[in-house]
Amino acid sequence: MNILEVKHLKKYFATQKAVDDISFTLAPGSIFGMLGPNGAGKTTLIRMLTGITFPDEGEILLNGRPFDPVKDMVQIGYMPEEKGLYKKMKIGEQALYLARLKGLGKLDAMEKTRQWFKRFEMESWWNKKVEDLSKGMQQKLQFVTTVSHAPKLIILDEPLSGLDPVNADLIKNEIFRLAQEGASIIFSTHRMKEVEEICDHIILVNKGIKVLDGTVKAIKQQYKENLFTIGLDQLPATVSSSAFEVVKSDNDQLLLKVNEGHNSNEVLQHFLSTGATITSFSEQLPSLHDIFIRVVNDTPTARQFEKITA
Repeated sequence: MNILEVKHLKKYFATQKAVDDISFTLAPGSIFGMLGPNGAGKTTLIRMLTGITFPDEGEILLNGRPFDPVKDMVQIGYMPEEKGLYKKMKIGEQALYLARLKGLGKLDAMEKTRQWFKRFEMESWWNKKVEDLSKGMQQKLQFVTTVSHAPKLIILDEPLSGLDPVNADLIKNEIFRLAQEGASIIFSTHRMKEVEEICDHIILVNKGIKVLDGTVKAIKQQYKENLFTIGLDQLPATVSSSAFEVVKSDNDQLLLKVNEGHNSNEVLQHFLSTGATITSFSEQLPSLHDIFIRVVNDTPTARQFEKITA
């Protein structure tokens, strides 16, 4: 059973559609990337998934049942991009307070919080105030308060923002570990490299509509352009074939585009016939960044805020 099912979700503000008929599912143990440019509708969508606002149309199912924000929030951990920490409150007290709000008993909250503080080497922070922490340290604290009650659904909005490489890797490793233990994670970010490293499935939202939905691997295959890189010990005197076109030449390496009706085997056969020694050969799949730009630019501008007619 999918932990989360979103069915035809719509949200209106005045006469504008901020979220326009979006559907997707989230399987247990998956890391799900939610992408989109500023103003795409991601925040509105997340607010509905966390019960902060309600959809005007559509349905949200959690574990196969209609989502109840009052009863079900203990199963959800939400880390917003804009942090909601109390700056004057001591860190340990704040972590315990938020764990208790998520349904943990006093002793359980203390045990789980201490475990996370030890895992993140935060034990010496216990009596410090949030205002005394750097942005990166606050980010680590926010992550701990998001997951300390062991939620089944974790929603992370730009969780690696402000972190140095060491702490970014620490958070990434914890995300992988939580997913392996069965938690389902929605990872919202603008950073395409993070998505490629972390997520196994993504949706791309633009101008209120879902424009892309699938695994990272499948989406890259969908948008590939038959580009291949071949490395040679020495370039032949002439490089010409009906099977391909040379896009770029860089010393002993060529970027080739295989023409329609031909395949990569013909490219290899061509260079072997010249007597050249092939040192490398690989397909060049587009990055998620390139796909993101292409799909966003192709989204019809008329759908940005479609007027609702009576």
